[in-house]
Amino acid sequence: AKLLVFILIVASFDLLLGYTGIVSFAHTMFFGIGAYGVAIASTRLGPGWGSIALGVGAALAVSLLLSLLIGLASLRVKAIFFAMITLAVASAFLTLASQLSDFTGGEDGLNFKVPEALQPGTSYRETPLLGAAIDGRFATYYLLFFTALVLVLAMLRIVNSPFGRVLQAIRENDFRAEAIGYRTVVYRTLSNVIGALFATVAGALLALTLRYTGPDTTLSFEIMLDILLVVVIGGMGTLYGAVIGSVLFVLAQNYLQDLLKLAAGALEGVPVASALFTPDRWLLWLGVLFVLSVYHFPTGIVGRLRARSIPAPTRRTTP
Repeated sequence: AKLLVFILIVASFDLLLGYTGIVSFAHTMFFGIGAYGVAIASTRLGPGWGSIALGVGAALAVSLLLSLLIGLASLRVKAIFFAMITLAVASAFLTLASQLSDFTGGEDGLNFKVPEALQPGTSYRETPLLGAAIDGRFATYYLLFFTALVLVLAMLRIVNSPFGRVLQAIRENDFRAEAIGYRTVVYRTLSNVIGALFATVAGALLALTLRYTGPDTTLSFEIMLDILLVVVIGGMGTLYGAVIGSVLFVLAQNYLQDLLKLAAGALEGVPVASALFTPDRWLLWLGVLFVLSVYHFPTGIVGRLRARSIPAPTRRTTP
């Protein structure tokens, strides 16, 4: 479930960075708006599908308004200034979410109940099916799976449409795109809005999975850095890179400690090596892996694979 949410949030950010060339640090803000929308509505109105629908709808409306305002007000400036503006807005939103304890739960966040159909105690079948218990967690997972699948396919359709081609033209040369008649500010603003709406839905799905929302789970700047890193590693400007990069990142986060534990056991008694390969140093090795991947795949994993798939030009010989 975490992997599916991460694929969705990374793919939505790739719409901005990879396809339009926009560097925004406010993406986790929209991610958090979706999560808090579901959590606040479920807490105030009680568990139910109506509460979830109202929370998602309100979150989408807030994200639409904020992304539109940010886009119209900031996208006329240069890239570095836009990045700084979005960073300031995201930091302000994080501060508000942490301090408005009566509304957002503050630093502790909000625990809430989901509809009965999605609760872990709800059982749909007494005996497991292919080893899986058919209960509320099963229903939650497949709700998330099919929603993420539909949204990723929708993003693929967007980037392969004429609208997506214009975004790529703006990324390559915005002056030329504007010279041939495209209003680049409008297209950049639309890209910002679309990416924000997809990120909002991803946050709502995460909230349904965790049944909890807090500043650390959705609004943390560390999450923004992870998203940026995964986009670069997978390959900017390709949604397939978002999928591959997310898979590698989540697997490394969850299983690198286990691998280091095995390595530490094999190197037990070796003074320096046993200390380096302890599970406590998994963040160090995760950073090393990322540095190596960026060094060996400067255009991302998918970019490297595409470069290899292009046949080398044949040299003509003169008689």
